[in-house]
Formats: sequence, structure tokens, C-alpha cells
Amino acid sequence: MSVRLRVVLDQITTVVDADQARAARDLTAGLVATAPSGCSVDAITPAGGDVDIPGIDSVRRLGLGRREIAASWQVGIAPGVGGGLIHAPSLMAPLVRHDRVHDHDQVSVTVWDLRAWEAPQSMSKTSVAWQRGMLRRAARHADAVVVPTHAMAEQIGEYAKLGDRVRVVAGAPPEGFAPPTDSGRRRAALSLPERYVVLAGTPADLEHGFRAAAAADIDVVVLDAAEGSEPVLADLAAAAGLPERRAHIRGALDTSDRAAVLMASSAFVATSALAAWPWRAMEAMALRTPIVAVDGGVHRDVIAEGGAVVEPDEISDALVDAVGGGEKRARVLAGDRARAFSWASAAERIWLLHADL
Repeated sequence: MSVRLRVVLDQITTVVDADQARAARDLTAGLVATAPSGCSVDAITPAGGDVDIPGIDSVRRLGLGRREIAASWQVGIAPGVGGGLIHAPSLMAPLVRHDRVHDHDQVSVTVWDLRAWEAPQSMSKTSVAWQRGMLRRAARHADAVVVPTHAMAEQIGEYAKLGDRVRVVAGAPPEGFAPPTDSGRRRAALSLPERYVVLAGTPADLEHGFRAAAAADIDVVVLDAAEGSEPVLADLAAAAGLPERRAHIRGALDTSDRAAVLMASSAFVATSALAAWPWRAMEAMALRTPIVAVDGGVHRDVIAEGGAVVEPDEISDALVDAVGGGEKRARVLAGDRARAFSWASAAERIWLLHADL
């Protein structure tokens, strides 16, 4: 009897989180490539979903758009989905009562971050309520809850009673993530200086990165800044000793622009210790960019020996070394660590997860 793993691709039509949407596509392609003999991969999409991932066997298009599905599934109404083995690369999943023993129905979900519990002020109230509500549903109905790090596996139990259903499956850099041939033109279009370090984090913790850049006498490029936050971050940089003209605040960039920015960066500084998969740090490591990260469970799990994982008051010294005498070694360590992660490996673990269930 053939086994069909059905993957929820809720962002095929409407992207609400570009990182998670890309991860879902890369994981699905990995599931197709690593499917065991006699197994196939199907997709579940909102209305109008057009799946262009090679190797998908069939597509179940639901009668509702993504927003309507999110509201429906939040209250436990999932018409037209059907049963079988279902994997959701996010919390967007048909979490309803099912019979795993007799009907062989399974549902696994993925939690990429715990911001809705740790830093709800960084999200809209609607998003916080939805994520918390869906984790409660997962606690009742999910057969497995996937998180990307062991630190998150330990922490998520504080927010939901999941018992032994938590599984760790790490993410990876985007497939094909590499600097485009027009990298120089892209950086020029973004008005970036010749020499800089990249920061990513929340306004509450970026101060450590600004202070470190001032100590290293180097410009800063901030990625993923929230719309309208530029004046606040510029003031924060100035207060930390980095003149406003040396703080280049940028919002969300597309994949090619990010690759162009990260490949030319003297270092990447991850200042947030929140329990969240470090998307930008993973991309930076894939490009052999020296890494400096504030100490925290996620960074210890993911970056490990691939960078300098230090206390906040040690970031300045670590950055001075990373952009100075320790640069060559830091680049080698980052590149070596990045090779430990791949979407094919993640896909194999998802297949094993459902086999174990």
C-alpha cells in the first residue's frame, strides 16, 4: 500500500511570513527528493493555490482563501481537508479530532518561534492570539509538534502540555542561497557603505550590536527593521556611540538583496536571545560570514562552534576580533557549521517522524 504525506502549503497564494513560506517550499521539495519507496507527497492549499514544486503527486485545493482557512482552523472547523498523514510546516494545520490508531490519520505541526509568548509586544494582538490558540489546539490534537532546536523543545513545554510529542527538526538556509551576479549594483541601490557589519534583532537588544560596531569603528546595516522604526533605531545607535550617519536601517529585503548584503558584510551580529529560529544567522553562515551572537539556548544549538556565542557585554570584544585578526578563522568556522544543515536532512527526519508515529 502506498503512503501519501500531505503537506500544508498555506502561503502558496498569500505570503504572510516570507521566511516560513520559503522554508515550507524547500522542505516540501526535500520531502519529494527523499521520499521512501512507495511514498509520495501531496499538497493542501487554499483556494486557487498553484503548486509549482516538481514531484508533487496531487493537490487538494480547499474552497476558502488563506485568511478564511486560518480563522476556520483556529476554531476547529476543517471541511474538505480529509485524513491521512498531514504535515504542516507551521502552526497552520487542520487540528481536529482524528483516529491515528484505527484510521491511520496523523497531523504534525511546526513551531518556528515562541515570540507570541516571550515577546508579544513585537507582534500584532491578532497574531499573538492566533498562535497561542493554535498551540492550544496542537496540545489537544497534534500527534507531533516539531521545533527547530533543542532549546525550544525544552521551553515550549512551559506554554503547552505536549508530553513526549515534541520533535526537533532543524531548518536550513534557503536552497540555492548565494550572492547574485549583480551584488555590487544591489548594494549600491541600497546605499550601503564599503565596509559594514550586519545586525538583526529587536529594538530592545540592538543596542549591544550598535555599541560593538562603535568599538570596532565600523558601519552597521540593520536588516528586517519594522516599518517606521528607522528614527528610533537611529537614536538608539547614536546613544550607543555610533553616529546616525553610520547606521543604515533597512526593512525586509528579498532573498537576492539579502545575499548581496550578507556576502559583503565583515560580520553578522545576532543580538536577540529569543527562542526563535535564527533565519539571518543561518544565511550568514551559509555565506561564510563571521558570526557573533548573544548567548542563548537557540544560538548555542544552531551556531555552536560556527561563531562567537558570548554574553552581551562581550559582544564588542568578539566583534573587534571577528573583523580583525580572527576574520579568516571565523569565516571557515561559519562555513563548516552551515554544512551541518540542509532541507534534505530535515525532510528525512520528517519522514522518520511519521514512520515512528
